[in-house]
Amino acid sequence: MTQARADAFDRVLAGNKSYARRCYEHEPQLWQSLSKGQAPDVLWFGCGDSRVPETTICDCKPGDIFVHRNIANIIAPGDLSSESIIDFAVGAVKVKKIVVCGHTKCGGAVNSLTDADLGPALNNWLQPLRDLRRKHQAEIDALDSIDDKSVRLAELNVRQSVDTIKRNPTVQKAVAERGVTIHGVLFDIVTGELKVLDASDDEPLSAAPWQHR
Repeated sequence: MTQARADAFDRVLAGNKSYARRCYEHEPQLWQSLSKGQAPDVLWFGCGDSRVPETTICDCKPGDIFVHRNIANIIAPGDLSSESIIDFAVGAVKVKKIVVCGHTKCGGAVNSLTDADLGPALNNWLQPLRDLRRKHQAEIDALDSIDDKSVRLAELNVRQSVDTIKRNPTVQKAVAERGVTIHGVLFDIVTGELKVLDASDDEPLSAAPWQHR
């Protein structure tokens, strides 16, 4: 193990001790409460990008959001991982909202603008995103910069993922019986803000502040 890697791991362990100590001082009942079970209101599908930590960017706490993250937040029909998450979080935990979050500066979106070889696993994983790019090729080609092209592809991917989730039988049952709603958002890494994609493209995310348990 290199010194840099060892230092990074030490930083993680030290950070945990600092967090646990601070949490015990300011919210001594938080983890005692969470140890009894979870009841999050939101299921969040996001990208694995280290710059988009959902709990942090939404000013939430442990227990507020049930999370599934992967490369480029792709939700493809038949994907066992995302479908099992839906069955558990929607069917068993009974979340009330489902959010799909894409983001600007997304490496998955940038690398899906071409068909460059990224290795067998990543090529296969990004195939739905590359297919989506080909479907909208004329629109994407008309944009000026790589940033603009990748952001548009990220938006299209969020919308397609939302549509895929809406067709899931567990979700359809929850929508009919409990009024569960599904939302698409895009996180802007430059500003740190979310934009709702299932409303006006210019509408900022507006909602009441989180009520932490």
